Amino acid sequence: MDIATIIGLVMGFGAVIGGALIEGLHLGALIQPTAALIVLGGTFGAAFVSYPMKTIIGAVKDIRKVLFPAQHDPEKVIKEIIGYAAKARRNGLISLEQEAQNVKDAFTKKGISLVVDGIDPQKLRETLEIEIAYYEEHSKQSAEFFEAAGGYAPTIGIIGAVLGLIHVMANLSDSSKLGAGIAVAFVATIYGLMTANIVCLPFGTKIKHGIKEELICKNMIIEGLIAIQNGENPHFIEQKLKAFIQEGGEKKGK
Repeated sequence: MDIATIIGLVMGFGAVIGGALIEGLHLGALIQPTAALIVLGGTFGAAFVSYPMKTIIGAVKDIRKVLFPAQHDPEKVIKEIIGYAAKARRNGLISLEQEAQNVKDAFTKKGISLVVDGIDPQKLRETLEIEIAYYEEHSKQSAEFFEAAGGYAPTIGIIGAVLGLIHVMANLSDSSKLGAGIAVAFVATIYGLMTANIVCLPFGTKIKHGIKEELICKNMIIEGLIAIQNGENPHFIEQKLKAFIQEGGEKKGK
């Protein structure tokens, strides 16, 4: 589990609730089922209208990536590439054919297979970069879904506030109902802002960060395999790939 995500959620909600308690606000005043229904239902209803069901299902599944992100270890990638390079240097590129059968990562496996098949380095790069572009475009849809929901939530909160004020205005003669209406009005706004800025937008950012880390590793794999195909020295390949994880390496890896 990603500790940063858990800490962030606890800090975000805790700061709002804690601040309210310090100000002397009764916790029950923040619990408004009507406001929650309006904000959550309206927000995700709008998001559902905006995206196809396939994207929505993918976004729901990607919540797991926020809480349990995949571990992308560039150092491990470098070590694996250097191992392939050393073997190819000793026994030739054809010796990597067996390695391809044992590789679990589909992207690396495909790249090694293309190297063994003797494809032109430029064609190899183009083929793998097309796959990266498709992966990036497909993967970021989940992030866009949460970002869209984060954009709708504050507006839906305002709608909830207006509904609450309408209720207040309709019951001005009955003072016993004024408090409940005003509470729903203000709490709906708070729910909208919290849903957007503590949940939806951060979730989208976290998903994008995971994609970025994976793209760095994939670009490292491309550079490494092309270097192997060109017969470069394993030590030189290692130094080249380390540039991806040094300062400024992320920019190169995009």
